[in-house]
Amino acid sequence: MFTNDELTAAVKAEAPHAFEFLAELVSRASLRGEESSAQEFVQLTLEKLGFSTSRIEVPDSISDDPLAGVPFASYEGRFNVLGTTPLSGGRTLLFNGHIDVVPVNEKTWSSDPFVPVIRDGWLFGRGAGDMKGGFAMALLSLLALRRLGSNVGKRDISFLSVIEEEYTGNGTLAAIRAGVSADAVILPEPTNLNILLGGIAITWTKIVIRFGGGHAESADRLASPAQAVARIIDGFSALESELNSNVPEPYSEIANPFNVNVGVINLGEWPSSVPAVAELEVRIGHPDSIDDEEILNRARLLVGKVLETAGNPKFEIDLHGFKAEGYVLADDHPLVYGVASAHEQVHGVRPESELMGSTTDARYYINQLGVPALCYGPIVKNMHGSDESVELSSIENGAATLARFMLEYFKD
Repeated sequence: MFTNDELTAAVKAEAPHAFEFLAELVSRASLRGEESSAQEFVQLTLEKLGFSTSRIEVPDSISDDPLAGVPFASYEGRFNVLGTTPLSGGRTLLFNGHIDVVPVNEKTWSSDPFVPVIRDGWLFGRGAGDMKGGFAMALLSLLALRRLGSNVGKRDISFLSVIEEEYTGNGTLAAIRAGVSADAVILPEPTNLNILLGGIAITWTKIVIRFGGGHAESADRLASPAQAVARIIDGFSALESELNSNVPEPYSEIANPFNVNVGVINLGEWPSSVPAVAELEVRIGHPDSIDDEEILNRARLLVGKVLETAGNPKFEIDLHGFKAEGYVLADDHPLVYGVASAHEQVHGVRPESELMGSTTDARYYINQLGVPALCYGPIVKNMHGSDESVELSSIENGAATLARFMLEYFKD
């Protein structure tokens, strides 16, 4: 068994290769529907590491799956990438990471979000934190083990790079339906080197209100779409307070776990025109005891009540994007113990275990397959925000933990 000093030295020696990989991956802008270039690069990198690779298609029929989110467009030409090692008949381990990143407003960044920049030990770029830094961390752990001459990298390890985690989760769902699984799953999502055990249920909705519009000269005689939208936002704020008024276990440890976020508002076309149409996209966190249809009905009643005072314009509200179940892995599960023990061995302190008011693809493994899955990843800043970044030293530290974990996990 290798000492921690040997492990750390191997990680340090291979880190430049992992950071080079990360920079190239960030430069490939893998926005929703534009993932192919980044996936091709991941596939090539896995092959260079000795993995056998394949592409797993996400069929358009995935939308008929009761667990699927609501897609925004066709999956034609979009794919997951799976890397596998030769089976040895022992325990199996799967790394799952998502290649897609959220949209970006370049005007709010201090530099081009798809030109990676390193400043003060942090690599900046869209997706650097969520979650391409985790890709680099997992890669670095394997590079370090190979440098040490360990046979662990030749054991039953798989790496799955999926699309659309940020929107539906349908990439991982399609892989599961294709039979991709393992005895344990680690998702190197950004966790600040803590262990993430679970998340909440989430439903996305899209609301379209048709006011009709008109000239600004008649604005005093027409319903005000802007004021109606403001009251709808207030209504969703009240719904959030209601959902958080009696938080069930185990989510009570999270401050305000069930956030309701009005993330997109499209209103108006011209300063001298009263808006004809208002569109809102809303993300609603909620307990598992409330299903998607009930959330949709609550939102429909909320919007309808507001619009009664705005001339009752026609509106539609539909499910859109996420339909995610809540999930939890027990804190005393052997997988949690194994990762926590590896972290403590390398860094001298036990990592915290936590839940969050969001979700990850770990939910599918835990809820549908009964396979233990957890998230453990690097330290990040401004995830989903401007100047998103990942701390490079935390990638090294996390890689050392993963390498130590694999040495123990595959120990005969």
